[in-house]
Amino acid sequence: MMVTMMAMTSHVQASELEHATFAAGCFWCMEHPFDELPGVISTTSGYTGGHKDHPTYEEVSAGGTGHAESVDVLFDPKIISYQQLLSVYWRNSDPTTPNRQFCDVGTQYRPAIFYHNETQKKLAEASKHALEQNKPFAAPIVTEIVAAGRFWPAEEYHQNFYLKNPLRYKFYRYNCGRDQRLEQLWGEHK
Repeated sequence: MMVTMMAMTSHVQASELEHATFAAGCFWCMEHPFDELPGVISTTSGYTGGHKDHPTYEEVSAGGTGHAESVDVLFDPKIISYQQLLSVYWRNSDPTTPNRQFCDVGTQYRPAIFYHNETQKKLAEASKHALEQNKPFAAPIVTEIVAAGRFWPAEEYHQNFYLKNPLRYKFYRYNCGRDQRLEQLWGEHK
């Protein structure tokens, strides 16, 4: 990924890139689906939506900062659209559980789309509305759509965790029931 990222950023001006920020439980599990997409320059695990500056993992996971574990996606909108990112987000989240995603419980694991501008807000709201009209499950959608605040990158050991610690990552993901629940909600997961 690093070689691809460097090659892509050398051809793209930083001003042409955009950010998308999503929360759907453990940030380890949200990097991988976006990293695979053409047009995604990078993903960063971190914290947003809270009130504490420079939060640590221990503080956020304890639930006292107001932040959600989230992933910031840097992307080239000429290659991949925000709508496509929204589609990947929905398929990798459980939009039916407030303050919980899979085995992770608390406001720090709430499902949320953090928009960076009015266009993203409108597109996120439209995608949520379309999902409400056509969802494959009966439960209501509780995913928040809120303005993005300051994003605080998580500690380095959290970044690209699925690549650095693949066995631990797979063990966690399986034992948390993430893929099993995603299949229940959305059908066979790709």
